[in-house]
Amino acid sequence: MLISTAHYATENGSKYLQQLCKHFAHKVAVSFDESEGTAALMSGPATFLADRDGLTIRVTAEDMKGLIQARFAIDVHLVTFAHREGFSGLSWSVEELPDASIPA
Repeated sequence: MLISTAHYATENGSKYLQQLCKHFAHKVAVSFDESEGTAALMSGPATFLADRDGLTIRVTAEDMKGLIQARFAIDVHLVTFAHREGFSGLSWSVEELPDASIPA
């Protein structure tokens, strides 16, 4: 299981969280409020956390291909949503969870 996390420093974290979740809700199951959201992306779940410092995003996938697809979908939509801020992409970190840590 792979997990990738990114943080976007912005005053509009809640706005972007809601825009992302509303957009993804057209295709997958989503739940969200002003500060937290989840989207059941095809590659695995994505979580969004907004606070006064910005937007933190975490995506999970079984393999690198799924992780790249999820990150791309989020990045490409944020480029559109945050264009006034000059957004050009997230800096993602990646970690691999050992099989034993995956809940059944």
